Amino acid sequence: MPDSFIFSSESVGEGHPDKVADYISDSILDACLTGDKKSRVACETLVKSNCVVLAGEISTKAKFDYEKVVRRAIREIGYTNDDDSFHADKVFISNYLTSQSADISQGVDAKRATGKKTAQQGAGDQGIMFGFACNDTSEKMPAPIMFAHRLNRRIAIERNGKNERWLRPDCKSQVAVEYSDGKPVSIRNVVISTQHVAEIAHREIENFCIDKIIKKVLPKNLLSKKTEFLINPTGKFVIGGPQGDAGLTGRKIITDTYGGWARHGGGAFSGKDPTKVDRSAAYMARWVAKNVVSAGLASAVEIQVAYAIGHPHPTSIHVDTFGTGKLADNSIAAAIKKVFSFKPADIIVQLNLLHPIYRKTTNYGHFAKRGLPWEDTGKAKELLKAIR
Repeated sequence: MPDSFIFSSESVGEGHPDKVADYISDSILDACLTGDKKSRVACETLVKSNCVVLAGEISTKAKFDYEKVVRRAIREIGYTNDDDSFHADKVFISNYLTSQSADISQGVDAKRATGKKTAQQGAGDQGIMFGFACNDTSEKMPAPIMFAHRLNRRIAIERNGKNERWLRPDCKSQVAVEYSDGKPVSIRNVVISTQHVAEIAHREIENFCIDKIIKKVLPKNLLSKKTEFLINPTGKFVIGGPQGDAGLTGRKIITDTYGGWARHGGGAFSGKDPTKVDRSAAYMARWVAKNVVSAGLASAVEIQVAYAIGHPHPTSIHVDTFGTGKLADNSIAAAIKKVFSFKPADIIVQLNLLHPIYRKTTNYGHFAKRGLPWEDTGKAKELLKAIR
């Protein structure tokens, strides 16, 4: 990268239509895992106007009311206002879920099948996944995406605390960070678009976002008189959520990961059980990357891992420290392979993934949250020992 540059990342709030869809899908996944840890789930959700459509494939022994799960999810997000056409108690729900394909199932199951060359559990699909970590922030994440997430989290706190009754659930943020010699040195501009009631004045929204959100959560040393604040730039954001735009599961994959700073294999997370390596291997790669940086082996690292459907081992593992490694990348890769197993079945065990933890991941990125197993850095010492 050049010595000096500006990089922007965006985040979206809980009430953004795509996040509404993600949260419904992850709520159904958690309901399945609560009743049956062996559930196979690929739940897709579409939301628009006053309608929710469920589609995908689920095989589970869990018994629950899908409609209640959907309505609860929408209620938790905050779509309960009388003037909402998309309302937790009033939406129409269409369920088009079917069971998982037997052809896919035999590839994942830990048993022999005709044409399958092993009795081990295989990956739920082919694909490539990436994990990343760096020293930008205490969370070992790129600064632009972390700053954008902080803004939306704070807006949600204000809305849920009823401090600002004019706020509505839909919101977006974007932060442009200037870098010099690889380190964040200033915030060039901040964009916030937050849904509101019709009666509130734009000036009041602007003052609230600058004084109670931006200046409360972004580093003071990176803000200056030159920082530009763009608050509800269209001038009005009354019609929002699924009333204003359709939402689909899996459309916010860059917001969910590293804000565009690191590469992405293309697979979405929400609504997928951990046999789907789109999700579990991306979590695994993040876990490994964070431990590499925490061990001091590199200031930044990206892990790529690839799989073939039904195959029990990764087809490739690639490590790139972008020239920041204390050792050669191949030496770090060798240590990683000694300490971590990237087999799909082992990922599930190492990260304890067969539990209903996924609703916690949906909003404000799937990384950098306390309590999630892939954020633990307890393997850093083992990595250092593996190097020696």
